[in-house]
Amino acid sequence: MDGEVTQIPRSRADGAATRLADIAVQAGVSEATVSRVLNGKPGVSAATRQAVLTALDLMGYERPQRLRQRSNGLIGLVTPELDNPIFPAFAQAIEKALTQHGYTPVLCTQLPGGAPEDEFTELLMDRGVSGIVFVSGLHADTTARMDRYTRLIDRGLPIVLLDGYTDQIDAPFISPDDRLAARLAVQHLVDLGHERIGLALGPRRFVPVVRKIEGYRQAMSQLLGTTEVDELISHSLFSVEGGQAAAVKLLERGCTGIVCASDLMALGAIRACRDRGLSVPGEVSVVGFDDSPLIAFTDPPLTTVRKPIGAMASAAVETLLEEINGAPGKNMELMFQPELVVRRSTGSGPLVNR
Repeated sequence: MDGEVTQIPRSRADGAATRLADIAVQAGVSEATVSRVLNGKPGVSAATRQAVLTALDLMGYERPQRLRQRSNGLIGLVTPELDNPIFPAFAQAIEKALTQHGYTPVLCTQLPGGAPEDEFTELLMDRGVSGIVFVSGLHADTTARMDRYTRLIDRGLPIVLLDGYTDQIDAPFISPDDRLAARLAVQHLVDLGHERIGLALGPRRFVPVVRKIEGYRQAMSQLLGTTEVDELISHSLFSVEGGQAAAVKLLERGCTGIVCASDLMALGAIRACRDRGLSVPGEVSVVGFDDSPLIAFTDPPLTTVRKPIGAMASAAVETLLEEINGAPGKNMELMFQPELVVRRSTGSGPLVNR
């Protein structure tokens, strides 16, 4: 029929076309269903329609003009600096989820010496965003004022906060179980025969740091009967240099296993070991946290506790959209379980080697 779509031009400039069968296979539907979707005909469920459009996107083909989704609005996404690969991973996962729901993400990245979080928030409000997702923002800092968030809620703006909980804000929080993360790491090192296990963290004022310390203390007490662990806890910055500085102190205190609060800190800990002529994992075992992109390709590949980025990002977006659609915002925390990923930065400890 005139005007019906039977072939879809690629968005790439190669001049090729795809048959409806290609899209049907990708979407798991019939060619007739693909034709109905592309030509805007009735009789197709919303889920099936979305599957066909997703197949088009995945295969790199342009949507017909009539099917190009208008934005449902803007959503702000405020993250720390992107030097730590866990934050770009979060941003990408959240942006993907928002786009799938028809929203346009507006990314605001905080840089040292750059615009503060409050300034970004006002900028986003001026842009008329429908909501904001905060990743590891000031809400995670136990010394920061929380009224900056309550003011947003009072103005009717839906917000969701990742990585850092407080009962002072009537909004949803999305968190990994940091206590469990510390326990998984300690358990792994104890199983390998380590007794002198140190903990390298960022500043103690952050909620994830407080929780990891709680999990670490509990694990050391239950698994090793060790209750005096203050000298085995070393605070620094969430960076390679910070991990190196924290690890130097722990190595001086005789630690053969080091649990780090981030993968970057773990890389710094490995550097500290090598600077002292110690092999990893031959003489010292190191565990990270996050399972950042490319961390499996370090030397040695890093044993780490994986933060469930995809699940957390999806939950953040779904929760925010519920608020946008009228669900009342309330103080609650959705907790996601981390997973130990064993690679080659951990090995047998002194007890096993005896």
